[in-house]
Amino acid sequence: MEQPSVFSSFGDAATEARYNLNARTLRTPFVRIYAVLFMLVALAYSIVNPLYLATEENAQLAFWLGLTLLFSGCYVGVTFWKDYARYPLIDFAVLLLIGVLVTRVNHVLFAHFIQMHASLHAVGVINQLGVTAFAAVTLAGKPKLYLLWMACNLAGWLGQVVPAQDHDAALAYASLSYFSGAAIMMAINLAVGRTSRAAFMLADSLDAERARNEELVLNMLPPAAVARIRGGQLVADSYADASVIFIDMVGFSKLTKRISPGHLVELLNGFFNHADACTREFGVEKVKTVGDAYLAIAGGNVAVGNSADAAIAFGRAVLAGLDTLREITGVSELGLRIGIHSGPVVGGVIGATRMAYDYWGDTVNIAARIEGTAPVNGIAISESTWLRATDRSSFGPASIATLKGVGDICVFRTVPDEHAASADASVEG
Repeated sequence: MEQPSVFSSFGDAATEARYNLNARTLRTPFVRIYAVLFMLVALAYSIVNPLYLATEENAQLAFWLGLTLLFSGCYVGVTFWKDYARYPLIDFAVLLLIGVLVTRVNHVLFAHFIQMHASLHAVGVINQLGVTAFAAVTLAGKPKLYLLWMACNLAGWLGQVVPAQDHDAALAYASLSYFSGAAIMMAINLAVGRTSRAAFMLADSLDAERARNEELVLNMLPPAAVARIRGGQLVADSYADASVIFIDMVGFSKLTKRISPGHLVELLNGFFNHADACTREFGVEKVKTVGDAYLAIAGGNVAVGNSADAAIAFGRAVLAGLDTLREITGVSELGLRIGIHSGPVVGGVIGATRMAYDYWGDTVNIAARIEGTAPVNGIAISESTWLRATDRSSFGPASIATLKGVGDICVFRTVPDEHAASADASVEG
């Protein structure tokens, strides 16, 4: 994000809107403090005036000071409105009105000083600079709006100072005092606006970086696990009815000898990205990839109604995208085997470095073994998955498979159509 010039704003309208809302929200407590202090000053004038002014003059000042207190109090109240920070014109209008009221107060005081033959005609400058300083901070970040405010305020000030000055020298010194103070207030306005924009840019970049880091963490770990790790808790869970999906690429070892490393990475990346998209579609959780193998689970951290149905639908969707993958990668003999087994699993995070949420148990091991019994570009499911599933139409009759380290197990395999069977034969060959 590029730092804008002194009088410009952020190029992106949305960023400018966020900056103004953020900056004005942070300044709101100080606006209230300024307003309360200004009310205290007006109240002090109301207390002191009766000691030195005639009844008529005191009545006039009491009226204008009363209005000043009223509008200042209303101003404080408006700052508690939830949408106050969105409308800087509120500050512009209220502070301009307060400036007019201060002008009227000074007009009465000028008349009194003239009658006393006092040489304090420029005393009103002090009060005007108080309002100007108030506006300089309140309208920080909006230098053009503040310049417009100063122009309006100057017109009001000249209207009350010029008629009251009998000597050019007095007017000259009063003007020098006003304009020098106004220049300082303008510098303050620009400085506060500039620094607040720089602070906003820094905070915005930190927030963006934090969001990216958070996204990376949540890509590796489930949100609930992240919260527990940050709380110093052990992450260990058990799931009584999950379906584990194991997908492996057919003939991967032969492919590594035939195609370049870059092409191989492109092939794997296309396969994994396609599988990732299918997990999001069917509510399946990606666990990890090991070489050319893809491990996923339904019914783990991501809740699903029927884990077996979700797992089978996910497997079918992965296979349905094979033709597209072959076309994109140019590898016509690309084939997959998918194995699914349902049962209890244990999940959790182990270690303190390169953490990942993993799953363990016989269900995971059996799913990996069943994958080897699946037909090319087909799915093999265990009896427990078959019993849980509601749609078994694509699976053939049960058969007994002997799995290493497991023993004999009942397996159901998908039955491909003739076109798919011929394509699978070419892949296997």
